[in-house]
Amino acid sequence: MTTILIVDDDAPLRRAMAVTVEDLGHTAAQAGDASACLDWLADHRADAVLLDLRMPGMDGMTLLKRIGALPSPPPVAVITAVPTGENTIEAMRLGAVDHLAKPVGRDALAALLTRMLPSTAPAPSAPTDTTKEGDLIGSSAAMREVQKSIGLLADSDATVLLLGETGTGKEVVARAIHRHGSRAAAPFIPVNCAAIPTELLESLLFGHVRGAFTGAIADRAGSFREAQRGTLFLDEIGDMDLAMQAKLLRVLQERVVTPVGGKPVPIDVRVVAATHRDLGQAVRAGTFREDLYYRIGVVPVALPPLRDRLADIIPLAEHYLALSGTGRRLGADAAARLLGHTWPGNVRELVNAMKRAATLARRPVLGAADLDFLATGAPASDPGTDPDWLAGTLPDAVARLETELIRRALSAAQGNRAKAAEQLGIRRQLLYDKLDRYGLS
Repeated sequence: MTTILIVDDDAPLRRAMAVTVEDLGHTAAQAGDASACLDWLADHRADAVLLDLRMPGMDGMTLLKRIGALPSPPPVAVITAVPTGENTIEAMRLGAVDHLAKPVGRDALAALLTRMLPSTAPAPSAPTDTTKEGDLIGSSAAMREVQKSIGLLADSDATVLLLGETGTGKEVVARAIHRHGSRAAAPFIPVNCAAIPTELLESLLFGHVRGAFTGAIADRAGSFREAQRGTLFLDEIGDMDLAMQAKLLRVLQERVVTPVGGKPVPIDVRVVAATHRDLGQAVRAGTFREDLYYRIGVVPVALPPLRDRLADIIPLAEHYLALSGTGRRLGADAAARLLGHTWPGNVRELVNAMKRAATLARRPVLGAADLDFLATGAPASDPGTDPDWLAGTLPDAVARLETELIRRALSAAQGNRAKAAEQLGIRRQLLYDKLDRYGLS
């Protein structure tokens, strides 16, 4: 029988999780802090560890490192009440199998243990830092998957292809992969392949020697050599000319660049590419080389559009308002206006909207009128309520959304409140409180 070690300073929660683990057919062991965990692991063998992050004394992230340094470390999953982009990426970088938010229901825990037990810890990945302009902000389910991917990819040298609509933050993700990986101390060199004329792109990427062509008055290293031991970000690679694609393919295959008019030079560069185009369709249309497509698409990562990240819109808006330095903040009606916009320009449009509102507003608290420049459109998603579900104050809009979500969950669970609470990702008592508050009892 497999043994699952549960490490959490919250004794009631730890015991409840132990009961669930044993109901699932495993043996549960418990530790209330990092010291107790390490002492237990010194004398016993765990098949898997479920680890909290915030504990007295040594925190969970440090403990995760210590467990990973053991001779035969068990697989570890982080389960925390305070999931952030930073601790998600760091946990995945340090070898966590997964990073989940509390509470974790029975079915989710069973699925997690199924993933953990057949295998050992996964490939390591990347650290984090999310407080400045250009940082990765978001706690929605879609963005947490992207953050996990960053954690798993950062320490690898595999070529990554970032896919997504214009404005979804592909360069931000590329920088995060670089910053949290083993090449962080070396340069990150971005190149926008769509913004550079074809006749100049070869020289920009591969470099040239003095006198190679008219105007070449000095040697130029080129972006590949400038990114030596670091990361080269090829943005909008789908717009690259076919002839240039062939030259790029050769460089990626041989890891050697030949400056215009010069001799071959070996390179050690990690390549991250990005495009908003459908490269599969471009291959079929003959505008993108199939061999290059497979070469750059070793690990594709799809970035979600902002309309699929409803939970991130207000945190992102508040983040960029704070960066404006004006002291402006969102009012309830302004927040409702943001939630009702479809964001065709994605995060880039939101950033510009916050800069514009912060600059033009005359009050410290932004109202809906300060965002009248946003084009009106259908809500980002249709929760099945009245078409005017975002009308009124933010608390009113949240109440309408919560009511509809609870109704759907209860319907799907055939009235079983425990299952409905698990589907909603909340505690049963919280569900009961909301049922009373919204008159759904």
